[in-house]
Amino acid sequence: MVSGHAYMYVAACVNVSLFYTISFLCLYRVAGQLAFREFLRTEYSEENILFWLACEEYKTITTSNEIAIAAKRIYAEFVHVDAPRQINIDCGTRQEITNSMSQPTLSCFDKAQRLIYKLMKKDCYPRFLKSEIYQGLLEPSEAR
Repeated sequence: MVSGHAYMYVAACVNVSLFYTISFLCLYRVAGQLAFREFLRTEYSEENILFWLACEEYKTITTSNEIAIAAKRIYAEFVHVDAPRQINIDCGTRQEITNSMSQPTLSCFDKAQRLIYKLMKKDCYPRFLKSEIYQGLLEPSEAR
């Protein structure tokens, strides 16, 4: 469960208006990620935010040895056809990533990350805004 402080933070940063696209940027903040991740867990699609976050961290790696190790971990966890947290991407993108695993670069997951971001933004996030988790952020509570 996400703490009350995280919910209050998200409520402050999320634009309650109909312009949910702008509020999607709040997911770059840790508290926003926690609330959204909690929602995705209830939707059985938590792998999307986990993959996106793994890619963000991956882009900060500076040595080629670490790049190779991290790329193989991300591939095994999210991209491989038998991955435990397999993301929903097209077979062409999956094959491009598979082909790049012999010499992975910092950009080898970029296309898949963009696809997952668009999926979350257009599909998951609008449902999040209608969810009990999000609605709970909007309702004042004596418990906080």
